[in-house]
Amino acid sequence: MLAKIPSRTDYVDEVYRSLLDAISDGTLAPGARITQEDLAEQLNVSRSPVLQALRMLKKDGLLEDAPGRGLLVTRLEPMRISQLYQVRGALDALAAQLAAKRCAEIPAALIREGRSAAAEGNVRAMIEADIAFHRAIYEASGNPYIVDTALVHWIHLRRVMGAVLMHGETRADIWDEHEAICSAIRAGDGALAATLSEGHADNARESLVSRLELALTLAPRAA
Repeated sequence: MLAKIPSRTDYVDEVYRSLLDAISDGTLAPGARITQEDLAEQLNVSRSPVLQALRMLKKDGLLEDAPGRGLLVTRLEPMRISQLYQVRGALDALAAQLAAKRCAEIPAALIREGRSAAAEGNVRAMIEADIAFHRAIYEASGNPYIVDTALVHWIHLRRVMGAVLMHGETRADIWDEHEAICSAIRAGDGALAATLSEGHADNARESLVSRLELALTLAPRAA
């Protein structure tokens, strides 16, 4: 069930974010059929902001037309996710290398928050902590185009993270890898930072895609 949004005059962004979170953490599962009317009722808002949010999500590729009436949450395709992670790996490596040239200091609090979320098993917090960590590196690179390009892909990557995390534990060494990347950046070792970042993305791709394939095999398909 979706959480109701407090009453106000303009809630398109809130509705969009609420639906994006629900798609990412599996509350709205891949293949689920949704309608404007049902979402408006659940969120306690008028149909207009829901319609606009649905159009945005469809443009993002997170929704698609359902046979007959309504929309479907776009199903996750392991091959596409694998390809996205290849792009992410290249961007992460470049960002880490550039950040290392500046000997950037990635906030240690991000590591602590990530470990805490993982220990609690809070799926949404785990996703947000992971995104916050990588975004910090993108921003530390000093190249705003990396930030803009990478975050477009994260809209889809956070979905597979949610789908996999809902069906099992995350890799225990993720935040150890994050901490090693931070150390290389802080030390100004661009080559090591890039290698660790690309390896981290490759490890995530192999683990998430294989577990996604298993989850999709076990999960019933929505009508």
